[in-house]
Amino acid sequence: MTNPLLDQSGLPRFAEIKPEHVAPAIEQLLDENRALNARQLSDAVPPTWDAFVRPMEDANERLSRAWGPVGHLNAVMNSPELRDAYNTTLPKITQYYAELGQNQALFEKFKALRASAEFDTLSPARKQVIENELRDFRLGGAELPEDKKARYMQVQERLSELSSRFSDNLLDATNDFTLLVEQRGELTGLPEDVLQTARETAETAGKTGWLFTLKAPSYLPVMQFADNRELREKVYRAYATRASEFGKSDWDNTPLMDEIVALRAEEAELLGFANYGELSLAAKMAETPQQVADFMRELAQRARPFAEKDLTELRAFACKELGLAELHSWDVAYASEKLREQRYAFSEQEVKQYFPEDAVLSGLFKLVETLYGLNIKAATAPVWHETVRFFNICDDRGDLVGQFYFDLYARNSKRGGAWMDDVITRRRLAGGKIQTPVAYMNCNFSAPVGGKPALFTHDEVNTLFHEFGHGLHHLLTEVEELGVSGINGVEWDAVELPSQFMENFCWEWDVLQNMTRHVDNGEPLPRALYDKMLAAKNFQSGLATLRQIEFALFDMLMHSNFQPGEGKSILQLLDEVRAEVAVLIPPEFNRFPQSFSHIFSGGYAAGYYSYKWAEVLSADAYSLFEEHGVLNPEIGAKFRSEILSIGGARPAMHSFTAFRGRAPSIDALLRHNGLVES
Repeated sequence: MTNPLLDQSGLPRFAEIKPEHVAPAIEQLLDENRALNARQLSDAVPPTWDAFVRPMEDANERLSRAWGPVGHLNAVMNSPELRDAYNTTLPKITQYYAELGQNQALFEKFKALRASAEFDTLSPARKQVIENELRDFRLGGAELPEDKKARYMQVQERLSELSSRFSDNLLDATNDFTLLVEQRGELTGLPEDVLQTARETAETAGKTGWLFTLKAPSYLPVMQFADNRELREKVYRAYATRASEFGKSDWDNTPLMDEIVALRAEEAELLGFANYGELSLAAKMAETPQQVADFMRELAQRARPFAEKDLTELRAFACKELGLAELHSWDVAYASEKLREQRYAFSEQEVKQYFPEDAVLSGLFKLVETLYGLNIKAATAPVWHETVRFFNICDDRGDLVGQFYFDLYARNSKRGGAWMDDVITRRRLAGGKIQTPVAYMNCNFSAPVGGKPALFTHDEVNTLFHEFGHGLHHLLTEVEELGVSGINGVEWDAVELPSQFMENFCWEWDVLQNMTRHVDNGEPLPRALYDKMLAAKNFQSGLATLRQIEFALFDMLMHSNFQPGEGKSILQLLDEVRAEVAVLIPPEFNRFPQSFSHIFSGGYAAGYYSYKWAEVLSADAYSLFEEHGVLNPEIGAKFRSEILSIGGARPAMHSFTAFRGRAPSIDALLRHNGLVES
């Protein structure tokens, strides 16, 4: 088998996958799948699980396991050749799934299975798969007349092309900016490890001095620590205008955004929904765009007094202590860090020295082992970059439960942000064997420099725990049906529950003791410094909450009661949202939407509210641990069995109430975020 994408006997053969493998493998599988789907419509194939559903599941899994590594490599090892192969093949994939979703005859056969006597004998997981299929056929246009089906197909193909271009433009615009500083005196305030990385970046580029980029490990420290206000403004302006009309016209995402929003509205209209927000919520916990908007506005109302107090204090401090008569957007992170240092007598940089990568991973694994009775050990597998690591998760009997890759460092070929994705999903195979689930976990942290291990900020530790929570949701499933195993079939606004839940442990003394070691002297995090961190935990949480609400409300309103080109631009809509809920208004040149990849190319369209929605669930779930001891294996076992192991086999609200014993309450979220009067 010469094409590594067609070999699915084990883990992906990353070292052997080349751009020229993509089209032949995908085209072969698409041909095979179409032939199979046609056979499945024959009267000779009865509408039963084993004869009808399983063969199609097998075929679609083969396709996704060939296409998955391609999409992954495009995100983490992007090159012109791979990007071209990905973008050329993507429309074919999109067309196939759109065809499948519109196949009236397949839909009728699923309906026949739903109405058959066999349905009542199926497991709850299989019943849920069939219910989801019926819903997805309706949402995929299976009931549309032929002319509308053709248009729906065009819309889907164009949307996938635009989303991919949006992502490419953002990556290219981010990579394009570099700033060389040749005088050390212009860089006061910046931590030594940041300077060392900048010096090494300059050397790699054949230059002398310090080279800065818009990647998070370079951009964020400049905004937070650089005393040089002009430097902060220059870098902020470049970051805030990425992929907009202020840069190369080829990379301007503005026209793409308008077309994406218009096409989504058309898609919703074709399917009989009033707007895209309604269509998006058809498979989520929230019921209407209005309900989401009301939830966001209520939260904004609760958070606003705290945010106003945060801002008043910051402006007064910046004026009195830093001589900044006017607080600009490029001053906020810098002034906030200085205020935090003054108020709580510690800096992020001081904390960072206690979080070397090996100690953090060891502490994370120990936590998971304690809560869920697991064992995590380093293992070997083919990888796409020499810094990628691979691990096995075993149960207390030593049996393999799951496997995962860690790709933790930023690089030019990798898109920004942090995310988890599935490689292989747990299921029971035809011969009775269980397929081991495998996950990717990707971050964009600073790589090791100067012979020292990578050091993580406490925020980055939070990010790592967050992504590991997603990973556990995928890896610890006990469901054996592909369509609802792991994160499959979980409502999008509940999928953040396990990830946000994990972040809570980053603030527990009993956890931090086991995951800190000063990079120079090996001492664990001092209790006094931990107490200061805890005191500062909700520093500016009012501002942070309003920022998330601003993004979420903008997203939902843009997808529910807005039409591009009808007298108002996307940017003007965002300005209106900011006027309603924000207290910090960025400068007029800020082009945040042009880099808002979550909703334009990342699956969160009319769904960004999910972070806050799921945070209500995760904070309330964690409160049960607080009541019984945060490292309580009994409560851990209950969380594993009722939330993590159940996947999408039942509605998320049922899983939550089975764990918590009642419906969710917002009180824990407000308390955790310090949004209650003390």
